[in-house]
Amino acid sequence: MNRQQLIDQIRQKKSYLCVGLDTELSKIPQHLMADDDPIYSFNKAIIEATSPYAVAYKINLAFYEQYGLSGWKSMEKTLQAIPENCFVIADAKRGDIGNTSKMYAKTFFETYPYDALTVSPYMGHDSVGPFLEYENKFTIVLGLTSNSGSADFQLLETQDGHVYESVLKKVASWGHPNNLMFVIGATKAEKFAEIRKILPDHFLLVPGIGAQGGDLKNVSLYGLNKDCGLLVNSSRGIIYASNGFDFKEAAANEAMKLQMEMMTYLQSI
Repeated sequence: MNRQQLIDQIRQKKSYLCVGLDTELSKIPQHLMADDDPIYSFNKAIIEATSPYAVAYKINLAFYEQYGLSGWKSMEKTLQAIPENCFVIADAKRGDIGNTSKMYAKTFFETYPYDALTVSPYMGHDSVGPFLEYENKFTIVLGLTSNSGSADFQLLETQDGHVYESVLKKVASWGHPNNLMFVIGATKAEKFAEIRKILPDHFLLVPGIGAQGGDLKNVSLYGLNKDCGLLVNSSRGIIYASNGFDFKEAAANEAMKLQMEMMTYLQSI
């Protein structure tokens, strides 16, 4: 999916919601544990319930890799269950020396039909560049994250501002808004106005809404641009809204509430 197709979906659904599929066996409804593949059964139900309201899905690879081959199979089937009109993100946070990054890029952009992959920029241009070579694919680079440990490095001050600001400026020069996005945590909503001065046109993937305490109103107020420019992710707040037989309905209700709020903010652009 290219940038314009993503924008079109946002306009059609009046939503910039991304649903995170951080699926844990200990948290899914117990009645699904009798299925041959309870992770897939759960994901498929969540996707069916939320796809009217979501424009994107984010699969956190750690939650699947922990189970070895069976986890990868659950991930593959989950990919097949996501509608074609939805943007699909591999949250894998890859990034290594150039030849290794090339293999990661092939994995997620050729072997698997992901539209985007999260990448760590710590090793510099040669670790990010191979991902940017793919047309109509997005490299989502870690910028300012929502975890408390972000202060250890990202918020360190330099002569030119904070470290994360230097990262945003440098990485943005390697690509363009058609192949680059950035992760900006929702719990850092006060930073969005300054970030938009650096990245006026790029899409921002925003985790941290809901269970992590991020505020959708402030993120939208300071983060929206003329094309929307946001993909706001909610994981636990949607997929674990209920662990009973009504889990699908509960997930749909939470997704719908976020979509309806997003619709009001989109009216301002």
